[in-house]
Amino acid sequence: MAEWRPQIEAGDGYIHERIAAALQADVARGLLAPGAKLPTHRRLAELLGVGVGAVTKAYAAAEDRGLVTAHVGRGSFIAQPAARGADVASHQGPIDLAHNLPPAAPARARLAEALGRLRQRGDLLTYLDYPPTAGAEAHRRAASGWLAATANWPDLDWRQLIVTSGAQQAFAVAIGAACRPGASVIVEAASFTGIKALAAHMDYRLVPAGMDAEGLTPDALDEAAARSGARVAYVLPVQNPTARIMSLARRQAIVEIARKRDLLIVEDDLYGAYASELGLPPLATLAPERVFYVSGLSKSLAPGLRVGYCVPPTGGDWRDRSLSALRAIAFSPPSLGALVATQWIEDGAAADILAAHRSELADRARLALEILGPMAERPANRAATHLWLPMSELDAERAAARALRDGVEVTAPSAPFIPGGHEYGLRVCLGAAPSLEILEQGLRTLSRALSEGADRALGMV
Repeated sequence: MAEWRPQIEAGDGYIHERIAAALQADVARGLLAPGAKLPTHRRLAELLGVGVGAVTKAYAAAEDRGLVTAHVGRGSFIAQPAARGADVASHQGPIDLAHNLPPAAPARARLAEALGRLRQRGDLLTYLDYPPTAGAEAHRRAASGWLAATANWPDLDWRQLIVTSGAQQAFAVAIGAACRPGASVIVEAASFTGIKALAAHMDYRLVPAGMDAEGLTPDALDEAAARSGARVAYVLPVQNPTARIMSLARRQAIVEIARKRDLLIVEDDLYGAYASELGLPPLATLAPERVFYVSGLSKSLAPGLRVGYCVPPTGGDWRDRSLSALRAIAFSPPSLGALVATQWIEDGAAADILAAHRSELADRARLALEILGPMAERPANRAATHLWLPMSELDAERAAARALRDGVEVTAPSAPFIPGGHEYGLRVCLGAAPSLEILEQGLRTLSRALSEGADRALGMV
């Protein structure tokens, strides 16, 4: 066949993502046959007028997706269909559509290199000691740069930021600084399961507030504050479990209600990196005097790093309270996980890993929307980590049971629901399946389970 020269779509994404997307599209259209040899990295770079590194990353991303096989000394080739589908036949246990994890391959591919670089550091052994109270300065500076790039927060002062062992610990620090055990905390009618666990442990009383297509509504927040007397609201601008995203106008309206009711907000921006192309500012930038901002790297890079970030409100003694809460919970921030994270951020690996996740999740979300059709709400961002299928509580329980019977696990329908709230459905997570092929099998199985439920409701089976 003629030498492959892809047609690269224009756009703002990384060039290696667009090269990988073009390769995948040409494979799907049959323009690249199984076994076809691809141009060398240097040759394709010459054809496209890009750096060799961009082609190397593109081929690596295509190999992660099972599209390409590389042979030392021979080159890169389009994978045979049997090889691309082999993992489906060999997959053991239920297909995981229940856990919100990023695709594993990009971070795994960069870990050995990062550890090798860390071994060369002259100060490596110092990270076995307790770190400074809020975290090492280098880690906090790197984190502020990361959030500037991924959370649309360009003027974040690194000195305000506190490093924690994951976002869950940051939530415990923020809410612990803002209120005492037994206090009321406003949450969305369907919310993050970790907040339910924290509330059960600390005896916080969760007060549900209503939602619409953009998540929490200002009227519902206002009503919940008036009804409960709560002074703290836990808010997800990029919502979990529904994947709904607050517009700028909605964020401004939420802040206005918080000021009217003198509420403190704990902002969960853990999924913000996957919606950064929308250019939406964190709530913390709209009301810095009353927002605890929480983010982390579990969803954007790798959950095993256990690195989270908390930025307390400006003014008052909120930062001191937060540091006191952290000392009580864990004595000090993490060192070694934060060191790996900082290495990745500083050498550009973190940006590459996140870009690979975005590209892969965009493909997975597109596939899921094709298979699930109108049953799933369409998210505002391309690289959605999960989809929401609204339905009654009973229908959700039955659909989840049928899917599990057929080998697919979705998020337990009761897990995100807040007693007294009225937001029901199924969350379908897209990142945990080890390949696109296994994800497709799981989605088609789930679609059949949902159709079977609809048929039963109509008396057809």
